[in-house]
Amino acid sequence: MEHKLVGSDINIDIDIKEEIQKLKKELNAVILAHYYQESEIQDLADFIGDSLDLAKKAKSTTADTIVFAGVHFMAETAKILNPEKLVLIPDFEAGCSLADSCPPVEFKAFREAHPDHISITYINCSAEVKALSDIICTSSNAEKIINQIPEDQKILFAPDRNLGKYLNRKTGRDMLLWNGTCIVHETFSERKIIQLKVQNPEAKIIAHPECEEVVLRHAEFIGSTSKLLSFVQTDPANAYIIATEPGIIHQMEKAAPGKLFIPAPPEEDSCSCNNCPFMKKNTLEKIYQCMLDKYPKIEMDEGLRLKALKPMLRMLEMS
Repeated sequence: MEHKLVGSDINIDIDIKEEIQKLKKELNAVILAHYYQESEIQDLADFIGDSLDLAKKAKSTTADTIVFAGVHFMAETAKILNPEKLVLIPDFEAGCSLADSCPPVEFKAFREAHPDHISITYINCSAEVKALSDIICTSSNAEKIINQIPEDQKILFAPDRNLGKYLNRKTGRDMLLWNGTCIVHETFSERKIIQLKVQNPEAKIIAHPECEEVVLRHAEFIGSTSKLLSFVQTDPANAYIIATEPGIIHQMEKAAPGKLFIPAPPEEDSCSCNNCPFMKKNTLEKIYQCMLDKYPKIEMDEGLRLKALKPMLRMLEMS
């Protein structure tokens, strides 16, 4: 397929996938993509995963350049773990509503107001918030990490209140929760999910723990993006209602062909609010352009990086 590109003094028709492959060789680059990326980006990537998978891959890669098709905090995480590498992000404006819900200044004040609490912070946050935390976690490993903390130790959990509530129920803890949410996972309609279940009684409802509690109570399986993917491969059912960002369905269809995957709908009929607008900012054209320009790139003060690295390494050790 040919794409017309404008920028960096170019205006040519090219085979964009072929050109990206050429640039990969020139830059000794690896392309990492989150499950919520468009399917054509997932198919192009060297590695696809959720936050924990991508963090580990970023740490282990021998490439000189990391092209991160995800959102800003993910590319920051790659830079924290790989200071010597060039880390590129196709669109610098690919942010995260959950990360934005936890401003560093406010989080610092929150921590100072609760000095007897250890801070376990979900990876969906800025480098500045990571630097203010004791341990980072993902939805894949959060329960395991929390269970390693002594029961008499108070815990502050940020920034996702829905994930925090779910983990409180799972672990029996009473963690103090920051009041943040993901715009995608809070938009699913309980009413419409129930309607879908009535229309498809054989379908199992599976959900990400960032969803609101009213959605999670209907789920027959709750797990991180990677765990949802593993579940549909091994579970005997043939149909599923998927309560997370629908980008994962591309991998589900590849991993479990012949099964039916139905995206959980948002409350509003007139929007595609179950799609992450930030993840979808990345395109093949932007991947090509950022590799050609070696920009936008993630840059970070070394003092901040080292502070953010410490709780990241604790996560990797504990998980």
